[in-house]
Amino acid sequence: MPVDETLSRYSDWTYAAAVGVYVLALLFSLVEQAFGRRAKKAAAERELVGAGAPVVTPVGQADDAAAADAAGGPGRAERFGRMSVSLIVLGALLHFAALVLRGVATGRVPWGNMYEFGATLSLTAVVTWLVLLRRFPIRRMSAWLLLPVIVLMFLGGVVLYTTAAPVQPALQSYWLAIHVFAIALGSGMVLVPGVVSVLYLIKVRRPRWATRLPDASVLDQVAYRTTVFAFPIYTAGVIFGAIWAESAWGRFWGWDPKETVAFVAWIVYAAYLHSRATAGWRGGRAAVINIAGLAVMIFNLFFINLVVSGMHSYAGV
Repeated sequence: MPVDETLSRYSDWTYAAAVGVYVLALLFSLVEQAFGRRAKKAAAERELVGAGAPVVTPVGQADDAAAADAAGGPGRAERFGRMSVSLIVLGALLHFAALVLRGVATGRVPWGNMYEFGATLSLTAVVTWLVLLRRFPIRRMSAWLLLPVIVLMFLGGVVLYTTAAPVQPALQSYWLAIHVFAIALGSGMVLVPGVVSVLYLIKVRRPRWATRLPDASVLDQVAYRTTVFAFPIYTAGVIFGAIWAESAWGRFWGWDPKETVAFVAWIVYAAYLHSRATAGWRGGRAAVINIAGLAVMIFNLFFINLVVSGMHSYAGV
């Protein structure tokens, strides 16, 4: 099937537009995080002063209160936060449209190379975050989730970009739609608890700016529940890959570098869930395991795909 160059170009444009919207959402989220809480505190102090109560502003916090006033007080800071969420939704819609246009342009599923896989993974992370926003008070953390998503999409659009084209014959299988999609879903979902676990470790060390983060218990629950949901999907992706390998290469497992590192990541996340369920690990130790799992996933995505040669190398970038 010939590639529709017009739709492919539209896909590239909507992809770039999604990145731009995500950057704007990140900036709005930073405004809320920087001024929201301090603005509320400054407003409360002004009410006390109006009532005749003396309030002494510690040295160093006067500038914070002035900055909060400049941002328009707590009401405007919260509006920036709500606008950030709206922009994330808009970015996700553009992101989804870019994938759909890419798929229609090529006549196949839009995750046949690293550029498309990274776009699918990033969209999964964003949608996962939007779902979590409805259940947990974590809106002010949006900037920290958007940052790795923007980096991944920038690398995909600049370094890993591949012109729209049919996939190689070895990938022309219905397992491409099943196996790769499951891996992309699982990988995108675990990006969220990985970032949240990093923020958890920062929160418990209590630097000054970390007071704006949610409670450590909330961060721990977000990381755990997201991993619980993502792990079975990632497991299914690994199993589907083994079935496809038996069909294509005549063996379920061959210790190919990509297979091996994917299995190592599976072991790390299984250890994370097992340690919480049986050993009762919470907090810092569990967060470290979760971060290790994310590090293995990133290693597999970039180093194994781009540097190490193996049975999966024919997929290119």
